[in-house]
Amino acid sequence: MFNFPPSSPVAKSMSHMSAAAPTSYNHVGMNNGNGNTINPVAGIGENGTVRRASSGQTAVGSKQPVKKLVIKNFKVKPKLPENYEAEAWTKLQTAVHAIHRSQPVSDSLEALYKACENLCHHKLADSLYERLQTECELYIEEQLEILRRNNSDKQIYLEAVNSCWLNHCRQMIMIRSIFLYLDRTYVLQTSGVSSLWDMGLGLFRGHIMLTDDVRKKTIEGCLLMIEKERNGETINRQLLKSLLRMFLDLSIYGTAFEEKFLKATRFYYHAEGDRLINVLEIPKYLQNVEIRLKEEGVDRMLHYLDKTTKPSLVAVVEGELLERHVGTILEKGFDDMMNGSRKEDLALLYSLLSRVHALEHLRSFFGTYVKKAGGTIVQDGSRDATMVQDLLQFKSKMDEILVDSFRRNEQFTNTLKESFESFVNSRQHKPAELLAKYLDSKLRSGNKVLLRTKNWKQFWIGSLYFSATSKVYIPTHRFHHYYPYHAYYRQCIRHERTYRLSPNQQPLGKDIFEAFYKRDLAKRLLLNKSASFDAEKSMLLKLKTECGPGFTSKLEGMFKDVDLSRDIMTSFRSSKAHEQLSDIELHVNVLTQGYWPTYAPAEVTLPTQMTQYLEVFKNYYLSKHSGRRLMWQNSLGHCVLKANFPKVCTELAQNDILPKYLQGITSFYYHGTKELSMSLFQAVVLLLFNDTSRPRIGYKEIKSLTNIEDKELLRTLQSLACGKVRVLQKYPKGRDVADNDEFAFDEAFSAPLIRIKINAIQLKETVEENTNTHERVFQDRQYQVDAAIVRIMKTRKTLNHNKLMTELFEQLRFPVKVINEILILPFGR
Repeated sequence: MFNFPPSSPVAKSMSHMSAAAPTSYNHVGMNNGNGNTINPVAGIGENGTVRRASSGQTAVGSKQPVKKLVIKNFKVKPKLPENYEAEAWTKLQTAVHAIHRSQPVSDSLEALYKACENLCHHKLADSLYERLQTECELYIEEQLEILRRNNSDKQIYLEAVNSCWLNHCRQMIMIRSIFLYLDRTYVLQTSGVSSLWDMGLGLFRGHIMLTDDVRKKTIEGCLLMIEKERNGETINRQLLKSLLRMFLDLSIYGTAFEEKFLKATRFYYHAEGDRLINVLEIPKYLQNVEIRLKEEGVDRMLHYLDKTTKPSLVAVVEGELLERHVGTILEKGFDDMMNGSRKEDLALLYSLLSRVHALEHLRSFFGTYVKKAGGTIVQDGSRDATMVQDLLQFKSKMDEILVDSFRRNEQFTNTLKESFESFVNSRQHKPAELLAKYLDSKLRSGNKVLLRTKNWKQFWIGSLYFSATSKVYIPTHRFHHYYPYHAYYRQCIRHERTYRLSPNQQPLGKDIFEAFYKRDLAKRLLLNKSASFDAEKSMLLKLKTECGPGFTSKLEGMFKDVDLSRDIMTSFRSSKAHEQLSDIELHVNVLTQGYWPTYAPAEVTLPTQMTQYLEVFKNYYLSKHSGRRLMWQNSLGHCVLKANFPKVCTELAQNDILPKYLQGITSFYYHGTKELSMSLFQAVVLLLFNDTSRPRIGYKEIKSLTNIEDKELLRTLQSLACGKVRVLQKYPKGRDVADNDEFAFDEAFSAPLIRIKINAIQLKETVEENTNTHERVFQDRQYQVDAAIVRIMKTRKTLNHNKLMTELFEQLRFPVKVINEILILPFGR
């Protein structure tokens, strides 16, 4: 049952209805399912209440027929009073005017809501909506005139527009709360009719913001505020945020504001980019770009701009500050940042250029810089001594930049590798040669430096004093020598080998590196000059990984020969043949000729005892391995001699220089016994001085007795008489050896060490040896050219000379010069 206020027209109509038709309801009973009737209804009284049946009317427990309740329509419809619509609208209109003027509403909100509801119930909602819209439109037009007459500055004008907007929103909320029934029934049930809130937004948009002068002044004011903030001034961000939200709510943000905003932004940063790129250093310019991107893409999005603007805004800033100036940035600042190892600035450059898809330009400049800087190191002949070290430092620097600045980009890594290959191969042969020598210097054990002092009478070795003594006499039976020797063996059986050359596996200079590295490795292995066998194996593994197993097959064979030679010597020492060796310890390395570098034969007349011992080993080896031939390599042999220098020790003993607690020193130290480690040629020359009948021996006599070639003999005598360890004296004195010089054993030789290494005089690098190495490489290249020609002709069968040369150059990676014309015959079938 609806309850209406007693004064309402609906309540009066209902009372009239109840009195006029009291008999329209018949007696109705309710059955409880058991045949009993409960709560019988007798009818409806005049006051609208329900009257229950008395006990006398219905017998309890008696069965009565079920009757249905019949409700009939009013014969006369209820009507509003004739003046109710006008009175209700007057109240509502007064309330709307009060809200627009920010004045208190005279009637209660409940009464106003009921008035709106009653009008809607009696199908007056259409006229009510139109009247309300007209009132709101009149008020908006009044506000438009006020804004048009506002001639204050832009800041005050924006505050006026914002105040008008905020008031309008507040007013529409109040109005909607009064006309809520209209908004929830009529608007929802009628198509094409906007809600009261949307109607208010539409009126504000159509009458105020779509007016050219108001919209123009508002947008220009907003853009001016943003420009001031970009210039570093402080603005009212809350005001700007409210105005931009107004544009969003009115659905004109994109068309009215965003387009002009992006255009103004493009113009602003276009001018700033052109100005700063010529004023600031590139790192400072990049930092400014980073700050601008943060301001536009983060700060302004956070404080007032809509998030939908971010992609377009950031793209504009990136385009004007970065994309337009990529070439200038790289040309002006990239080399300086690379030279200074400014990894943070390079990382920023990489990050910014990645935003505008310009990493390809950066990669190109990176490759050009690496080629230029590396080429400077390689092409400068004065830096050959430090070239490899400089290149390693340069490579380490580039690797750090690649990791810290370029985020290990795979394309940049490939560019670095290609650039290194380019500039290293720009100078033929020399970089590969120097790299091999550098590795040799690192893998070779360091030479011990003899301690020198001006007071020759006293040297401190551990807890002993040691000095030199009187005249030396080296009888053969007291001169023991440990004699490592090296020999090639050659297979008498012919082997056929297949050579396969892939252009991708034969970079420029790799064969040069292999030749020099193999030569130096042979010396380290055969002369026991390797600092670490594990380091040698580790280097071999790295070369195998980088260059392939084909590149290191011969190097691995060298290590196998050393291991096999060790086993051979173990077997030889346990054999009966070894019993023929009395006072000499012999060690022989048997080398496979195909694995080791080629050495020119060096003639030398060995002492009879050495010759006999070599023959003993040769007979033993050939008895174990048939079909092989040994060729002795005298240039690779080295010896350890034990010699007595008694002169100084005798002098010290006679003069009581040795302290009393050292008077009982062993004869080994007392007689000045030394172990001299030297080459075979040095040992052969030094053994000549065992003959005490000749205190001096001339150069020509030494040459005739040893049969050593002049160049090698000069180096040998110079190392014994003019080097750091001078066991021979030269007459006359001097640093060079002449044909008429004479040599004598240095009776007063002294040194603080028991074992002394006498190094041979090395020419800085024998030009002849260097030339021979290059010639062997060129000869191998000729074989590769021949093999390439055979492969091409097997494929083509018939080919003219020009096409053959073109394909040949494509397959060969090393430089080739055409000297003579080649006659090509077609291959037969």
